[in-house]
Amino acid sequence: MSGLLDLTEDFSGLGLSAKVTEAVTAAGYTKPTDIQAQAIPHVLQKKDVIGIAQTGTGKTASFVLPMLHLLENGRARARMPRTLILEPTRELAAQVSENFEKYGKNHRLTMALIIGGVSFEDQNKKLDRGVDVLIATPGRLLDQIERGKIMLNGVEILVIDEADRMLDMGFIDDIEKIVNRLPVRRQTMLFSATMDSQIEKLTKKFLKDPVHVQVSRAASTAETIDQKLVKVGSKPEEKRDSLRQLIRAAGETLTNGIVFCNRKRDVGVVAKSLSRHGFDAGELHGDMDQKSRTETLDAFRGGRLKILVASDVAARGLDIPAVSHVFNFDVPVHAEDYVHRIGRTGRAGRAGAALTLVAPADHKHLDAILKLIQRDIAWLETGKSTAAAAPAADAEGEAPATGEEKPVRRRRGAQRGRPERPAGEARPVAETRPVAERPAKTIEAEAAEAPPPVAAATPRQQRPAGERRPPQERPARTRPPKGETRDSESQGTDDGSPFGSEGPVPAFLLRTSAWSN
Repeated sequence: MSGLLDLTEDFSGLGLSAKVTEAVTAAGYTKPTDIQAQAIPHVLQKKDVIGIAQTGTGKTASFVLPMLHLLENGRARARMPRTLILEPTRELAAQVSENFEKYGKNHRLTMALIIGGVSFEDQNKKLDRGVDVLIATPGRLLDQIERGKIMLNGVEILVIDEADRMLDMGFIDDIEKIVNRLPVRRQTMLFSATMDSQIEKLTKKFLKDPVHVQVSRAASTAETIDQKLVKVGSKPEEKRDSLRQLIRAAGETLTNGIVFCNRKRDVGVVAKSLSRHGFDAGELHGDMDQKSRTETLDAFRGGRLKILVASDVAARGLDIPAVSHVFNFDVPVHAEDYVHRIGRTGRAGRAGAALTLVAPADHKHLDAILKLIQRDIAWLETGKSTAAAAPAADAEGEAPATGEEKPVRRRRGAQRGRPERPAGEARPVAETRPVAERPAKTIEAEAAEAPPPVAAATPRQQRPAGERRPPQERPARTRPPKGETRDSESQGTDDGSPFGSEGPVPAFLLRTSAWSN
């Protein structure tokens, strides 16, 4: 690592202005973290910086604090922001804006938050007045650019935060479009929790002679987090039952916790399941409107919500210091997401617990996680096997709470007093009683109960199915020469029908007979 500096004991030794250090002290911070101590001096020298550090180490302040210092001189112009910070999610963007408000209270800097779920009109009013700091998600920023509301040719500093998450979410094309609109002479910073070949290509394209600041091994997890694996069944109701057992087992040590799911639809199902079983649970995912997402996060931060069931939208950068437990309801598909998820606990040196539910089909993804973090994770020994079948599912597809028993539905045969057989088993041959053993019901009684016989036509000789009548038994049919009709003898019968007893007569023959008369 180039440019490695000795760690300072407090923020005053980093070269920050008095306004910034006073705000940091007022916020309750006295000693910078490793990433802050090593990155801030390089940023103040206006160098391009690549910062790699595990989540929860204070990466946000490592670029917010020096930016406040650099922006003390100068003034923003209408629709031309001086700095641009790109974030992958609305929550991260909102959190960075909170950092600017907290540490920039001694400054008169203007700031705008350009994210989805907020009206364009409110955003346009701020842009028209001019902003020093523009914090945005790539999609909404491009929308505003196409509307002609933002010009980026005045940007002096660019920050690409959570770069690995940007790539995972498919924002690389949007970032390239945005960067191509920026001036060539600018300062660029890129921060991430992991570093791979794709991010290296990104740095070569967007940064010039960057300083690499890496304070921990890439994709490492905090030592303060107690990580455990839990074997579960493959059925969703079994996994939900195992999750409830783990939450109950945590007891008073669980102050609040986050449950991560891979799919947004599962977030709602798991949250409702926990609520039905008496847990104080809420949900957070990308399909929720911004107001609902903000209210849920505020309730979780404020302690009014104990369990937050979330998608990976909550896995990156959310600063909620009091999270004691993280539950991975699903093993993440991308190994890097495991590092970010469990990084929501054990922050800033605090102790935390991370439990991952592992179904039989998850071992491929688990192997990738173990390879990435380069350490083993112990399996949790539980008194009751969580892989065992959960209680029978109820009408809503959810297993009943512990202690509840669902009544067993009796089979139809058992209701009539017959011995009950397992489902799908055929009746034994011995159970089919011959006629001689049937109850004494006389033939005369059966005949009396039977309906009177219907007078039948002349009986015909029975033949085996499919056998045709011999030719000699068939009545001879003759066709009169062309132009002639049958004589009256061949047509007449004793019942007066002109067609004899050969069966049903087509309608067109009836009409022909009428015309011939």
